[in-house]
Amino acid sequence: MGELIYLYGLIPTNESVSQPVPSIKGFDGKGDIYTIPIGEITAIVCSLDANEYSEEIIKEKINSDMEWLQEKAFHHHETVMALSKLYTVIPLKFCTLYKNETSLTDTVQQNHSKMTDTFALLEGNEEWNLKIYCNDELLKKQVSQNNPAIEQRREEISQLSKGKQFFEKKKLDKLIDDEVENEKDRVSERIHTHLKDFVLQGNVKRNWSKDVTGRKENMTWNSVYLISSSKVEQFSEEIQQFEKKMGDMGWQFEPTGPWPAYHFSSFS
Repeated sequence: MGELIYLYGLIPTNESVSQPVPSIKGFDGKGDIYTIPIGEITAIVCSLDANEYSEEIIKEKINSDMEWLQEKAFHHHETVMALSKLYTVIPLKFCTLYKNETSLTDTVQQNHSKMTDTFALLEGNEEWNLKIYCNDELLKKQVSQNNPAIEQRREEISQLSKGKQFFEKKKLDKLIDDEVENEKDRVSERIHTHLKDFVLQGNVKRNWSKDVTGRKENMTWNSVYLISSSKVEQFSEEIQQFEKKMGDMGWQFEPTGPWPAYHFSSFS
C-alpha cells in the first residue's frame, strides 16, 4: 500500500532554511522527521507504512490500546513542543495523516492565505493556559456569612416551627450552593477580564473534572491566552497578585506555558 504522511505541523519556509529541523525519530520510532517545502510554507512530517498505520488500525489502537495511545500521544506532544521552541508553528492534531505528498501539498495550497495570516498572528507570541481552583467549603462559609439576604432568611427560619425549619433549611442550603457557584463564576470572569488587558486573545475552555485533574478542589475556570513574549512576565505578575490577595480565601491559580498554539491556529 506504500507510505502515509504523518503531519506534525507547518512552519514558515524561511525559518526552516535558517534553522534546519532537528534529528527526531518519527511516529513509528524508525525513520526521522523531515520537511516538505510547499512554497512559503513548510510541512514537518514523517513517513509511515500504510499497512501498519491505516485509518482502521489507528482507530482500533486508540479505542483499545491505552499504552499505545499514551506513548504515541506523548511522542506527538513532545515533538510539537520541540518544534515550537525553534519555529513559528501551526501545530496539527494527533494522528493527522495524508495518503501521499500530493494530497498534503494540495491542502496546504488551498489554505495558503489562512496559513500565512496565522503565522503573522503567532510570530513573537506565546500560548499560555490558566486554571483556577477554589476550596468550595471555604467559599461556602464566606458566602453564608457575608450575604445579607442569606442572613435574613436564616433569621426568618429560626422563627418557624421545628417541622417547617427542616424543609426551609434544605431550601436555604440549595440557595447557598447556587450562590457559591455564582460567586465562583463572577470572580473568575472578573479575573479573566482583567487579564485580557495584557494579552492579544483570551478564550474560555471547559472545566476539567476531579478525575482528570487529580485534585481535591473543583476547577472553577479554565482559560487560554495568546500573549506577546514581551508581556509574559507582566501576565505572570498579575496572576501572582491574585494569588497573594486570594490564596487565604481558598483560591488557587495554575498558569502553564508556553504551549504550541493549538487554540489560536487551525488547519483544514
